[in-house]
Amino acid sequence: MKKKKKKTALMEWIDGQLKADPRLARKVDDLVNEMKLEQELTGLREKRGLSQRQLAKLLGTSQPYVAKLESGRIKNLGVNTLVKYARALGGSVTIKIEPHKRAVAARGARLRKAG
Repeated sequence: MKKKKKKTALMEWIDGQLKADPRLARKVDDLVNEMKLEQELTGLREKRGLSQRQLAKLLGTSQPYVAKLESGRIKNLGVNTLVKYARALGGSVTIKIEPHKRAVAARGARLRKAG
């Protein structure tokens, strides 16, 4: 059984801000998801033991482009680019669309109030 960590005052404040401002919460979620993707890309490359330069050669691009890709400096990254990156490293891409937890909870609360 996991022991629940007590939140710091800062974390409590952040949680309050996110609950009070749904737009801020969405922006934070979007940023966290972007960071996860970047970490997965970098992690796969490192797991395969390749440098950015070596991967760039496999992709037919430059090392600075791979660095930008892994750091999230390329906005509107296309699915084809992700697939090409993953395939070059022996991986695959899976896209999963699911309802956002906060949106589902908020919608449920609204429905209960209305009913």
